[in-house]
Amino acid sequence: MKAENYIKLEFPARAVNEGFARAAVAAFVSQLDPTLTELGDLKTAVSEAVTNAVVHAYPDSLGVIQLRARILPGGELELVIKDKGVGIGDVERARTPLYTTGGEERSGMGFTIMEGFTDKLRVRSAPGRGTTVTMRRRLTGRG
Repeated sequence: MKAENYIKLEFPARAVNEGFARAAVAAFVSQLDPTLTELGDLKTAVSEAVTNAVVHAYPDSLGVIQLRARILPGGELELVIKDKGVGIGDVERARTPLYTTGGEERSGMGFTIMEGFTDKLRVRSAPGRGTTVTMRRRLTGRG
């Protein structure tokens, strides 16, 4: 599907860059005049995806996160967050609410939150090759 507009970003997998990713997506999606609820939902979904990459993808090194946002026909936003980290051995298990490999300070709700704030969530991963999270949400906007 051909995008009406898009951005591509790449940044180090550092916790401080989670806020940057949220702000970048919020600025990009503003052209669709989203409601405050839509904007908050998207920022939260991006935050969860980027935080997952920071915490889980590169446990022993500093890697790179790629973020792509596309506006598709009909006001649909597609967000792709990709890493080239350790990958997920069992994606279905990782998507189970409360399951985490991040220790007791992690809630294990990242994928559940992403799924709740988007219309479609796809997670592709392979051990040693990284993870790609694709989220889609049709925006009604304020207009």
